[in-house]
Amino acid sequence: MTDYKVVLQQEIQDLKNKIAEATLPDEMRTKVSKDIVALERSVELGSYDEKYEKVSRYIDWVLKVPWEKESQDTLDIELTKKVFEEHHYGMREVKDRFLEYVSVLKLKSQQDNQEDFRAPVLLLVGLVGTGKTTFAYSLAEALGRKLVRIPFGGMASAKELRGESRLHLEAEPGAVVKGICQVGVRNPIILLDEIDRSAEETRMDIMGVLVELLDPAQNHSFRDNYIDYPVNLSHAIFLATANNTVNIATAVMDRLERINMPSYTDQEKIVIAQKYVLPELMKDAGLRPDQLLIEDSLWTKMARPLGYDAGIRTLQRTLQGVVRKAARIIVEKGYPQVIVTQENSKIFMPQY
Repeated sequence: MTDYKVVLQQEIQDLKNKIAEATLPDEMRTKVSKDIVALERSVELGSYDEKYEKVSRYIDWVLKVPWEKESQDTLDIELTKKVFEEHHYGMREVKDRFLEYVSVLKLKSQQDNQEDFRAPVLLLVGLVGTGKTTFAYSLAEALGRKLVRIPFGGMASAKELRGESRLHLEAEPGAVVKGICQVGVRNPIILLDEIDRSAEETRMDIMGVLVELLDPAQNHSFRDNYIDYPVNLSHAIFLATANNTVNIATAVMDRLERINMPSYTDQEKIVIAQKYVLPELMKDAGLRPDQLLIEDSLWTKMARPLGYDAGIRTLQRTLQGVVRKAARIIVEKGYPQVIVTQENSKIFMPQY
């Protein structure tokens, strides 16, 4: 017996041990056990290289799937209020809608028939930079749930969601199963980000998978093409975002509750930048709060450099540049503090 065959047999035994210790559905355990038997037969016959690679990768993914593991919700309405106030300025109607959402989750969790309850799927619709994605992260923090973000921008194929058959050598699960494997629980918040931006030529196929994901009658047995076994996603909370709803199929919209994200006024953008954005950017750059000051007279210009802007992305990019330049000046010249004024603003801010 060659040394290579001995090594393979040991690795196969390791796979068998992992399967024996894992929490798996009975049918899936039988399925992978048959794969192991076929693999052992291939090793004995000497035709094992490619088959071993395929089977071992497949079993590794199967063992990563959180078939039953769930996180425990923190359904505390006061904590939820606190989290949203800490991360979001204004937007009272949107916050109220999320507080109502958490209240319903809490009441349903106290009832006996929890298995019959399916959380509504909220769709946040608004222009770029209005806080759609950050609201999803805040909800995850408030509930104590993991978050899986699946970006749809430029998604070229439904295979990116549902995976590809393991008959192909380089096949992998789709983004949904990969996501729950990454966070290790089957009940995360799954953020379907910018569902209106998938590639036009494959949009209908992608919308078909979305219907399956969002439909309570179907998502308890979501079948990824690679795993090829039903995965229960009914305990996950789905959230979706979109810039507009023109490119979203009617069948998908029928399964969503729309929340319109309001645009920010200039004054709101300035407050958000001063209270949230700039302190976070300075912290990330290693700057103390007293090491960078910006004159009050400059904020209006930064909030509206090119005319009206509904979100804060442009302002955020401007502040990123200011912080980087300030950090460089402090390091190179040894200044204890940088103050951005009308006189020196051309050094720090883009000139349009």
